[in-house]
Amino acid sequence: MDAFPYIAPHLRYSGLTKQEREGTTPKPAIKTPAMNQANSPGTNTMQRDPINTARRHETMNNRSYAIPFPGSMNNSEDDFQPFPDPEVSSLPLDTKPGARIHYTYYPASKPHANHPNPFSQTLIVFLNGLMMPRSSWDPTIRSFLEKRIVGRLPYPGLLSYDRYGQGDSDPDPDDKDPPPSHGHDAISAVKALKQFTLQIWREHLDINKPTRYPCLIFVCNSIGCALARLFTQCYPGTVSGLLFLDSIMANSDYQDFWPNPDAPDFNPQTLPDGVTEDEVRATREKYRRMFHPDVPSQEGLSRQNLPKLLPHADGPKLEGYLGKGPYLTVVGHDWETFAEQSCTCVCAITHFLLSLLSFLLFLLLLLLFLAVQGSRGAGDKS
Repeated sequence: MDAFPYIAPHLRYSGLTKQEREGTTPKPAIKTPAMNQANSPGTNTMQRDPINTARRHETMNNRSYAIPFPGSMNNSEDDFQPFPDPEVSSLPLDTKPGARIHYTYYPASKPHANHPNPFSQTLIVFLNGLMMPRSSWDPTIRSFLEKRIVGRLPYPGLLSYDRYGQGDSDPDPDDKDPPPSHGHDAISAVKALKQFTLQIWREHLDINKPTRYPCLIFVCNSIGCALARLFTQCYPGTVSGLLFLDSIMANSDYQDFWPNPDAPDFNPQTLPDGVTEDEVRATREKYRRMFHPDVPSQEGLSRQNLPKLLPHADGPKLEGYLGKGPYLTVVGHDWETFAEQSCTCVCAITHFLLSLLSFLLFLLLLLLFLAVQGSRGAGDKS
């Protein structure tokens, strides 16, 4: 814990003026680059052809081993590693011994022939949204592992868990009120996550390459994305990659998505054809009841102070593993497609989204692994 001390979020804004911290001065407009200019030409090339990128890394970096890629290892079926057995268990945090957190852990792949596992010190942690337990990640995790095993590729440890009050886990022992409630905030959840990953790492430490703390990659959904941002902000130097899936808008009350028919400056002419003021008013109320930060949660995780903890979508700047990154990939629904899907059978939507999510997750994590390893290799060389 001493190597990665907790840094309160407000201290990350210490370089701003009082007016900037209080939001009394407008932020300068940020020019959004075109899609083909968002990355450097080299990054765009690597993302279009990840396999050849891995081959080039094999000769470019002065590491003792290369990044394996499909087809680079023995093709004998006897070389297939068995599908790993997950550890499904629970543990109490040292800081909160009165409650248990339930988790599912897949160990990293073992060294194979002459190919050591370059991800043996990496841990992928899946962070749930408010309404989905850790089991919602199971199809994605299995799909990812199957593809790595069939491709004879190494993989890191994978960890999913239920936060306090979620799924199989006990309620937070520090919560004073029964659920649904505002028992604890996102900072409390972040501190619990830090302690939880520390204890998991102690129990599953690679004795051949011991480190005090793993290189983390967060795969997150909804409010899990906000927790990942706060974690990376509060514990700089611990996270190398972030994958956001339908991230929560932490600085919104979700009513402001829609025009307010009761506002003095409201112009009814701005509404689309066929949309009435009453319909907009009803939609605003529906969103307020479901998504407003003042709505308590079943797990006791409060969002009331989230806009203050994360007031800006583009700040503060985060510091990744070894001072590099962190690498960030953001995935969201296409608005029109999602609206069309919402009108069909819920079961069909769920199946489609899970399948799509598994496929996207595999491809994005593959790219993320290549990018992280390239960064670590460059860091070792320097």
